[in-house]
Amino acid sequence: MGEQFERADGMLLGRRSYDILSSHWPDVPDEEGGAKINGMAKYVTTRTPMTAEWRNTRVLVGEAAETVAELKKSTDGEIIVQGSSDLLRTLQQAELIDEYRLLVFPVILGEGKRLFAEGTAPAGLKLTGSTATDAGVVYVTYEWAGKPSYGMVE
Repeated sequence: MGEQFERADGMLLGRRSYDILSSHWPDVPDEEGGAKINGMAKYVTTRTPMTAEWRNTRVLVGEAAETVAELKKSTDGEIIVQGSSDLLRTLQQAELIDEYRLLVFPVILGEGKRLFAEGTAPAGLKLTGSTATDAGVVYVTYEWAGKPSYGMVE
């Protein structure tokens, strides 16, 4: 993940992911990896007002698709979404995600939720890259390919 944080200019989080990460990262010393994540811009989507104490955090109050669309228009650079599967689904439906970078691990623990589950609309993505680490982690990149067209299935 270090490489992803180094590439990013900001991080977008849902409220629950923010609560989890902000309980740990502010106390991580710069020399142990805290410099980049604590110094970068962080944006939190929430429907209810909140106080953000983690430095460089801006709270986006309202419906996520609307507040993120405004953020996207007014912000240059790369903003990553860390965790926040519900937020990702909302942004996907609103066509606000330009690229997916997924880390695929060879062992699955727990139940989890599928990002592109059966019964959902086609994602409209194309695979643009795939690499594997020595530890067996597969890193894949998908780009937005446009809204899929729908036709008759016979």
